[in-house]
Amino acid sequence: MTLLPGVSRRSVLAAGAAAAAAPLVVSEAAQAGGHQRPAAAYRLTVLGTSDTHGNVYNWDYYSDAEYDDSAHNDVGVAKLAALVNRLRAEATGPVLVLDAGDTIQGTPLATYYAKQEPITSTGEKHPMARAMNVLHYDAVTLGNHEFNYGLPLLNLWIRQLGFPALAANAVSVRTGRPAFTPYIIKKVSLGRHAPTLRVGILGLTNPGSAIWDRATVEGKIKFTDMVAAAATWVPIMRARGADVVLISAHGGDSGTSSYGDELPNENPTALIAEQVPGIDAILFGHAHREVPERFVTNLKTGKQVLLSEPSKWGQRLTRMDFDLVRERGAWKITSKSATTLNTNTVEADPKVLAAVRKQHEKTVAYVNQVVATSTATLSAATSRYSDTPILDYINKVQTDTVTAALAGTSYAGLPVLSIAAPFSRTAVFPQGDVKIKDVAGLYIYDNTLEAVVMTGAEVKAYLEYSAKYFVTLAPDAPVDPATISDPAVPDYNYDVFSGVDYDIDISRPVGSRITRFQIAGADVAADAQFVVAVNNYRRSGGGSFPGIVKTQVYNAQQEIRQLLIDWAQARGTIDPAEFFVKNWQLVRAGVPITF
Repeated sequence: MTLLPGVSRRSVLAAGAAAAAAPLVVSEAAQAGGHQRPAAAYRLTVLGTSDTHGNVYNWDYYSDAEYDDSAHNDVGVAKLAALVNRLRAEATGPVLVLDAGDTIQGTPLATYYAKQEPITSTGEKHPMARAMNVLHYDAVTLGNHEFNYGLPLLNLWIRQLGFPALAANAVSVRTGRPAFTPYIIKKVSLGRHAPTLRVGILGLTNPGSAIWDRATVEGKIKFTDMVAAAATWVPIMRARGADVVLISAHGGDSGTSSYGDELPNENPTALIAEQVPGIDAILFGHAHREVPERFVTNLKTGKQVLLSEPSKWGQRLTRMDFDLVRERGAWKITSKSATTLNTNTVEADPKVLAAVRKQHEKTVAYVNQVVATSTATLSAATSRYSDTPILDYINKVQTDTVTAALAGTSYAGLPVLSIAAPFSRTAVFPQGDVKIKDVAGLYIYDNTLEAVVMTGAEVKAYLEYSAKYFVTLAPDAPVDPATISDPAVPDYNYDVFSGVDYDIDISRPVGSRITRFQIAGADVAADAQFVVAVNNYRRSGGGSFPGIVKTQVYNAQQEIRQLLIDWAQARGTIDPAEFFVKNWQLVRAGVPITF
């Protein structure tokens, strides 16, 4: 067998454990033959997860309690494993288990073993490797968040897995070849008397990583178009014997991108199904949506391609079933279907819990360390539509850090502004002891702090772009905080500034809503210059905000969450009197809106 560079013989030829399949149906072709022996049908089941984001236990590290939400969802690989094990036991045919990416980022558990005790320094096995190895996946696709902590940690995590990690469209800049395994072909037994079924599994990762993790991948990995990559690799897989072709893709099915046209499409799954022939089904992720079953017609063949997305965090498990018969020496799919299953219907798998227990307990102890005392309760509940001290805390720390770093440089004389996003509606600093989990709950992302120089005109354009977050309200329309924001714009794509005073008039059309833009009572000149503290995600183009993608004047690779913790620890007290300045407000026809 000829192997592609980077593809091991073990991963390509690994046999799927299977039980003999009982006959299910008789094909129409066999029935029509009259004197021919009826063709036995067999079933292949494919289970899929995605966007587990560092969740192993059904645990909320920010509230220090079992995870729960209004729908009573559960989370974590331990829950997924229990459901997978049940389905494996019930299956009459082979079962494959795939993951569509975003695995090693998203909880304090994952962060701890990337930042506090990084596996690259300790040699410790990553908790997500431990958990996923117990579940016995057949393959995982790399998501964009796999690149958050740099290539050394990613590569070590991949080596710790007992199964392949796929990403056909992540290409080495140095060699021009796939930087990771592009696909595998699994030999699957359908029963003692059945010919072997070869299942091809192609992994596609998200091109947005080139923006979101530019600092870790630039000059090392380039990300090609997912549709074009599928068009390249699917025929190769078919030519090398794949009877069934599955794609595990880290990209949604909307066909739109958060970053515009700068890079290949962020969410092209439906386009892949529509434009690339030879695909039987696609497991996809990234959008955090639950799509139990969707069929897309391929424009070239007219065949139906099955799609499914299993929500996020381990809340759901996709189940795909394929019925197959053997006709004229080839396997043929006679029917296929998909659904999603809720993990709150099972108890967590004890083997997964045991494998990660010590790491989980160490993380719980870490996030419960007290870092400071707060003089008042500070909440993020209203930060989307009113200026709050807890958002000003973020901006205060960012401003102080950048100001100190630029002292004595040519930028020292410029005013420092700061940007923060109210992406948490539940974060609270309680009056009294503030713990690491409280700070981590306020800043849940692993962003680092950067700074750029912007003009007054650029800052105003940025604010106008941010203000599209709000719906347009007529002068006499009722004001409801629950419906004041546009549901199409996520909270993390709305930003507020400190250091400049402004009004957002939501009775005006998008693009002309910033009606007061001042410093110390004077209008800001278009050519005025500012140093603006901002997170690396936004500075790299995440959210497509204008005027911010430019050369940094500060970039010490310091994680914002850790800066917030360090600032609190150094002072011992969080007092809003030190940092809260009410500098922005929502207005309607010039009249401040009260809630």
